[in-house]
Amino acid sequence: MSQSTPPPDSTTAVHAGAPAARPHHALSAGVTQTATYTFESTAVLERYMRGEDPDPDREEYARYSNPTVRELEQRVAALEGADDGVAFGSGMAAISTALLSLVKAGDHVVLFNDCYRRTRQLVRQVLSRFGVEHDVVPAGDLSALGAVLKPNTRLVVSESPTNPFLYCVDLAKLSEVVKRHGRAKTLVDSTMATPINCRPLDFGVDLVIHSATKYLSGHNDVLGGVAAGASHLVSLLRDSRGVLGTVLDPHAAFLILRGLKTLGLRVSRQNATALEIARVLEKHPRVERVYYPLLESHPSHAVARAQMSGGGGVVSFVVRGGREAAARVVDGCKLAAIAPSFGGPETLIEQPAIMSYFELSEAELAVLGISPALVRLAVGVEETPALVADLIRALDER
Repeated sequence: MSQSTPPPDSTTAVHAGAPAARPHHALSAGVTQTATYTFESTAVLERYMRGEDPDPDREEYARYSNPTVRELEQRVAALEGADDGVAFGSGMAAISTALLSLVKAGDHVVLFNDCYRRTRQLVRQVLSRFGVEHDVVPAGDLSALGAVLKPNTRLVVSESPTNPFLYCVDLAKLSEVVKRHGRAKTLVDSTMATPINCRPLDFGVDLVIHSATKYLSGHNDVLGGVAAGASHLVSLLRDSRGVLGTVLDPHAAFLILRGLKTLGLRVSRQNATALEIARVLEKHPRVERVYYPLLESHPSHAVARAQMSGGGGVVSFVVRGGREAAARVVDGCKLAAIAPSFGGPETLIEQPAIMSYFELSEAELAVLGISPALVRLAVGVEETPALVADLIRALDER
């Protein structure tokens, strides 16, 4: 697919979930900025509470539903090929609500080791206090996964690609291994991939999660999270959201809806730029190693080629010379801002050992496989030659 050609899902990203007609003939989604909704009479209220109200658009209270939020949920569900979706106030709100909905005391959860550190902390430090067991296995190692599955395993959590090493899990095999086990479900954080590059549900995954803060909104200006999957699973999460209060604000939903309209265009551009940068970095004498799933040198290259239409907009690489050398490269970039996150129009750069894993010792970093010289580059939508030149200059001047 050429950089100038929008992926097929761009049509879905623009139109899915939109009503046939909006109030006042407006083209864009409206922001329904209300905390509560009214009822014409106690009789109507009683019918609503019994589930007998004939008005499908009636709402009761904004913690349970909101028209702007609902449109976002339906659009993401359409992009993922899911029955339904449910939105949250952040990506971590989506993850935490999902885990609290699907596991209980005495259950067992499996994680892959290359995952977002807050997800790992949620399982290891929070859920463990409430009697939820867990095991951590190497990223994508399905043999190791099979070895730790137990009768009480209820959930297997993965990312694909992972953060920060961009390991792509074989989703079809993952689903097969877990389904053979019986009652366990699979949850895949697909934030890095986006539904443009990969749709985990197509491979048998039960539930897909996005930090909508990243590519879905695409502008580094809003927090949000979305889960999508089968109706009965999404319903569980929606009920829990009403109890936990992890609801998405309608204005944030509006901003994410606006961002989704250009999702295909942005991701297509970021795919192409990131691949070009990865290839350039792999040839640079001051770069020890590059992690990008569409490079043949990446350990999950074959999996990425088989199940992804693009490699995504993040490139990780190790600078020769250690922590200080990598810091000089990060500081030397002029176009890339030093910041966490990814998926926006601005290119961002960070040194995970200093930002994402700042509290860990050298020994603890080694256990996770995080080199002090590792750099994560989150590509924006700037011109590719300008980004390449900026990065090469920073490497050459270090």
